[in-house]
Amino acid sequence: MQLTLTVLEIVAPVFLLAAVGFGWVKLGFEYRVEFVTRFAMTLSVPCLIFVALMQTEIDAAALGALSLASLVAYALVTVAMWALVKAGRLDQRTFLAPLIFGNTGNLGLPLALFAFGDIGLGYAVVVFAVMAIGSFTFGIWLVSGGGSPVKVVKEPMVFATIAGAVFLWQGWETPVFLTNALDLIGQMAIPMMLITLGVAVARLKPGNFGLAVLLSALKAVLCVACAVVAGLWFGLDKTALAVLVVQIATPVAVTSYLLAEKYGADADNVAGLVVVSTLMSVVTLPLILAFVI
Repeated sequence: MQLTLTVLEIVAPVFLLAAVGFGWVKLGFEYRVEFVTRFAMTLSVPCLIFVALMQTEIDAAALGALSLASLVAYALVTVAMWALVKAGRLDQRTFLAPLIFGNTGNLGLPLALFAFGDIGLGYAVVVFAVMAIGSFTFGIWLVSGGGSPVKVVKEPMVFATIAGAVFLWQGWETPVFLTNALDLIGQMAIPMMLITLGVAVARLKPGNFGLAVLLSALKAVLCVACAVVAGLWFGLDKTALAVLVVQIATPVAVTSYLLAEKYGADADNVAGLVVVSTLMSVVTLPLILAFVI
């Protein structure tokens, strides 16, 4: 009973904020997703990542091990999802990238923060950064056939990750007034991303629910298995392993739908994956948290 209450206390704020965004749109109010997303990804999330890394009390070696474990976990997930897409004779451009890269930003970061505190957030931003780099290169290449490594270097989130890692490694800190300002900007990121997730889900027009349910269920199982294997392989501590599993197992990201629209993949099928996997995560993520806590 106590475990159930603990898990509910962690996941309830996440899904309640997403429900706020969903209800806001259904009531007919305006919400400019493009502006909010650009603001979050260009300013608020990078500030969150930089401050979290700069102030983390996690040993640099532990963060390095988690980075390697994240790379291996995504490599395993890629192989597993490629085999799944091939076995199902599905369109690779449409399905492969969404099945590999989950919603580690909108859902993964707040879940890690609520479940494991600032240390969990420090771990989570590392996995998020690995995912972002992979998504902006390999993910775009899968959908369009032309990812750009130069574009990744210019991404504020990647720059913030590198800068935060350098500050952590050297033991540097920004002046207190600047740290407070960056921290305040970063605190906007999580509620903004969760509300935007609800807005985006409310506006999607999904297709092929049956296939989406099957793929979402298989994605959850395979991602958990791959994350556990990678985490145990690198000997991660309990918290780092738990964060890795939660992050890798997050549902299909809304950005996958936007990329499908932009590059001419089957956007309706991707929308189905986003909606179904997000709804399914209301059950799967609490179960995963109950397992790892």
